[in-house]
Amino acid sequence: PAVIVALLVSALIGLANGAVVAGLKVHGFIATLGMGLIVSGYLGSTYQGSSGQAPLAFRLIGATGIGPVPVSTLIMLACAAVVLVMLNSTRLGHAIYAVGGDASVARMSGVRTRTPVLAAHVICSTLAGLAGLLLAARLGVGSPTIGSQGGYDLLSIAAVVLGGTLLAGGKGSLIGTLGGVLIFAMLDNIMSVLQINPFLKDVVRGIVIVVSVAVYARRRTVHRPARFGRGPARQGEDRPPAGPGTPRRRPGGPDGSSAGEGPGTRNEVPA
Repeated sequence: PAVIVALLVSALIGLANGAVVAGLKVHGFIATLGMGLIVSGYLGSTYQGSSGQAPLAFRLIGATGIGPVPVSTLIMLACAAVVLVMLNSTRLGHAIYAVGGDASVARMSGVRTRTPVLAAHVICSTLAGLAGLLLAARLGVGSPTIGSQGGYDLLSIAAVVLGGTLLAGGKGSLIGTLGGVLIFAMLDNIMSVLQINPFLKDVVRGIVIVVSVAVYARRRTVHRPARFGRGPARQGEDRPPAGPGTPRRRPGGPDGSSAGEGPGTRNEVPA
């Protein structure tokens, strides 16, 4: 029952966040940041430090695995598969992509923009609550500050950006996000084996984020096709010289005919 209550509270927070975005037209990132500060402030003023102890069956979820794969990783992959099917095979998923690309265009195309926005925030908040439950299962106790102290809030955003998602919207993929999570997990394991200073870990993560975003932006700029091609030369502009045998047209009408000539009486002078 406690797990269900935690997921329901997470869904309600996401619903409130989505209502702020859809109703008040606040940017999603800013609204999420503000809602996170409100929730963390409430938890910090109400609960002091870690408290309680998770049941043994719940703690086993964070401590066991199937072979070399932890149970929490399998839960993450299962959630990713469900969300991937929802995004690619349902009307709601297509509407979320449309609104994320351009809400105005989606609205003019007949898409109700409020429903996808609310659904996206509820789903994201519920999955964030599930991630918090997995952290509690791993630690064995409840802590209102584990997310901020562990840097999970910023790392989650960094993994999404590293996966190629634009914070301004319009581009992103779930597979890319999983790739970003995998890269950060490998970096953390390597730095833990090398016993690197924890503060230097943040420096390495920041460098990886900046370099990856810069390379991605550079590739988009280089491979972007020209929006407008070169049109016909205007009057007074230099034209390429005519080659041998190229007919020269007399100045006159738009088809090259001189004044008083008909369409079939155009004079051509060989070069």
